Amino acid sequence: MSDDAKPKKKKGGGMKMILLIVVAMVVGGAGAAGGLYAAGFFSAKEEGPKEDPNKPVLVLAGESAEEIAKAHGGGGEGEGHGGGAAHPVSGHAPGKGIDLPTPSNPAAYQATYFQLQTPFTSNMSDTDAFAQISLAVSTYYDMRVIEAIKTHEMAIRSQVLMMLAEQPVEALSTPQGKRALQGRIKAVINDILKQKTGYGGVDNVYFTNFVIQ
Repeated sequence: MSDDAKPKKKKGGGMKMILLIVVAMVVGGAGAAGGLYAAGFFSAKEEGPKEDPNKPVLVLAGESAEEIAKAHGGGGEGEGHGGGAAHPVSGHAPGKGIDLPTPSNPAAYQATYFQLQTPFTSNMSDTDAFAQISLAVSTYYDMRVIEAIKTHEMAIRSQVLMMLAEQPVEALSTPQGKRALQGRIKAVINDILKQKTGYGGVDNVYFTNFVIQ
């Protein structure tokens, strides 16, 4: 039989089969990927760390600190508990916590004030004189900060009194000394809150009465 009489092989048949297999693999892979995405496989990896629900949030001017706390799962004033901030925060080692920053534009936020009812009375370190001070605090964060202060007031009072007893009377007799004492008391209160709840939040401390005798 001559070469011309032999049946000719169809060209391109094998190539078409390969292309069909590749297309099927691509389509199948896309479908599998879509199924994994729908199941949350990829989205879970892309999400950043979730916001801690116990973290107090800033209160914009005109908003209610109590309502903001309730909206984020914390109890407002008068509910008989400290809301989210009064409980230990998961993810924080005991005795550690996070400082909540003072907003760069305080005028845009609502300050909440709280007066500690019982004065602090302590002897001075270098004399027989004693100091009696009354304190109030402020925060730009929601009511959970105030509720945490109420819940842990005993620990706060103990630390403030110990610190007050270490102050020389001369240092507390000047405006500069009183301002420095304000800063130290603020640090003490925020440290206690961070230890107990995971977060600080007190922006300022005020003397509503200050007597040295």
